[in-house]
Amino acid sequence: MIDLKHYSFEVPPEVRQTILDIHAALPESDPGDPFTARFPWFVDHWTGSPGFTCVIAYDGEAPAGFVYGAPLADGREWWRGHTEPPTGQTATYGVSELAVGARWRGTGLSARLHDALLVGRTESLAVLSVDSEHPKVQALYERWGYRKVGERRPFADSPLFAVMLRTLP
Repeated sequence: MIDLKHYSFEVPPEVRQTILDIHAALPESDPGDPFTARFPWFVDHWTGSPGFTCVIAYDGEAPAGFVYGAPLADGREWWRGHTEPPTGQTATYGVSELAVGARWRGTGLSARLHDALLVGRTESLAVLSVDSEHPKVQALYERWGYRKVGERRPFADSPLFAVMLRTLP
């Protein structure tokens, strides 16, 4: 039985550590990669963002996955410069990270986490970035209603990311 726990701004230190532990255990997590090594900085940046929300999945006591994000400041949305908002609305929620441990992949847990994060959001749009070298992950997001609107490399040592946007209900 998978239990989803919701967190918001002012995340307890043990929640931060759970996110870091899940990320470090991912098969694709390479601690020798400088971009991956900065993941704790990204977690601290996002958890300090106004409106931060997070959902962590637990399989019994075992953390199985997480997703987090926050509303983006007007004019700083990742889709800007790639497309016009489809509805004329610009309030955007940025989905920053979604990760599911290897043991729980292919179970639908990613979709459950994603949906739990976005349920009840008041923003008009959701945006996320996905490594352009992972077409299967991009296809998954497309099945969830996202569409690729452009590409960006937010840091010199980061991968090239597909910028994906969707409207929220």
